[in-house]
Amino acid sequence: MIRLMLSLLLLGLSVPAVAESRPHIVLVMADDHGYGDTGFTGHPFVKTPHLDAMAKAGVVFNRFYSSAPVCSPTRASVMTGRHSFRVNVPNHGHYLRPHETTIAEALKGAGYVTGHFGKWHIGSVQPNSPTSPGGAGFDEWLSGLNFFDNNPYLSRNGVYKQHLGPGSVISMDATIEFLEKHAKGDKPIFAVTWFPSPHDPQAELPQNLPHAATLYNNENTKKPGYFREITLLDQQIGKLRRSLRQLGIAKNTLLFYCSDNGGLVAESSGGRAKKGSIYEGGLRVPAVMEWPARYQSATIDTPAFTSDLYPTLIALTQAKVAHQPILDGIDLLPLLSGKQTKRPPMGFWFGHTAGQSTWNDRIIKALLEAKQAGQPNPFPNRVLKNVNKFPTFGEDALRGHAAWNDWPWKLHRIEKNRKVTFELYHLVNDPMEKKDLSQVEPQRVAKMKKALEAWQRSVLSSWSGKDYRK
Repeated sequence: MIRLMLSLLLLGLSVPAVAESRPHIVLVMADDHGYGDTGFTGHPFVKTPHLDAMAKAGVVFNRFYSSAPVCSPTRASVMTGRHSFRVNVPNHGHYLRPHETTIAEALKGAGYVTGHFGKWHIGSVQPNSPTSPGGAGFDEWLSGLNFFDNNPYLSRNGVYKQHLGPGSVISMDATIEFLEKHAKGDKPIFAVTWFPSPHDPQAELPQNLPHAATLYNNENTKKPGYFREITLLDQQIGKLRRSLRQLGIAKNTLLFYCSDNGGLVAESSGGRAKKGSIYEGGLRVPAVMEWPARYQSATIDTPAFTSDLYPTLIALTQAKVAHQPILDGIDLLPLLSGKQTKRPPMGFWFGHTAGQSTWNDRIIKALLEAKQAGQPNPFPNRVLKNVNKFPTFGEDALRGHAAWNDWPWKLHRIEKNRKVTFELYHLVNDPMEKKDLSQVEPQRVAKMKKALEAWQRSVLSSWSGKDYRK
């Protein structure tokens, strides 16, 4: 439920009604930033003053989830509002089908100028590829295939180049350049910044701090580099918020921050396990939103997840989608206005299909060198991959680990070697998912099992291409 009432600000003539209904939108997402690894979520030593300030001024989603416990599937959910299996992204490295209408395409159709900066990981970054950021509706982009670190090779609108500096700084600087270019234009701005950090190898360092290279080395952690990169990301958030103010657009900009999956440190993951698991620690992530023209400081405890971003922005901007297939996310505006305190169940599913390796610098460097030498494309198979193939499913179609979050209850369906087991947890009383109640709540298990498996069959129907058939 909403713990602190959200307030609608009456701004008179300072922000015209039309402008307020069509804000600038900036979506920022980290790579592997765990729920408990910020100051505002209670971490004992990591320094995140800018995220903390954003949380103090804005709306904190206290129980926000990534739609998947790894990168590419969650990114697909942000782009489409649909579970990643539906759109051909069952694991890392798979490509989002061009058949889908993305949030960038929808907002571009509604009059927004669109840009993507940072990690892509749901398609190609080759020129004219329908799976590139440009093919997905972004007017301008500076993007990498997967995570990258210092001095990365990136693609700017299909042109390859090595960029010097920390990858997260490069991503944010490109975002700010885009904002500066369009802040005084006649179109509202939609910018997506997907940081490549704090994913391994964690070699980026915070800026302008004494002893940055050894920061957190004396803390009780085996991953000081992970926390150093979180502080670097926080610095970039501070730079972004400062730029929005300097450009005079902060008041009517919706700025949203979250992570693509749980973190790399189980002790502060906010639940059981960490990245790669659909127990709470692999899915629960920090999430905070600022939009000064509309909302004041608040905390929301009702669950939400990354699939909700697409339908929320569609509703907010009144964008039109001609043929909208089934969504897994919901419009969060009623929740934000206080008109709604409960949501429909959320489905999760992982472990059905293996991931596909994608080495950003290795691939883009080879593409650049081939182009410079006048040689053929060394990776023609990476333009589309299998986006035009539609799988069929046999008896083991529901394999892997799935979960049904019908708050506060969460049912796990775990298939291993064709043996299926169920676990049931009450997340308010047992947030660490330690006490399995499946044997003492058989009727609840049966009801939730029926709903979960019906949802899984719906997901497989989409994955097989039925959503695209007339």
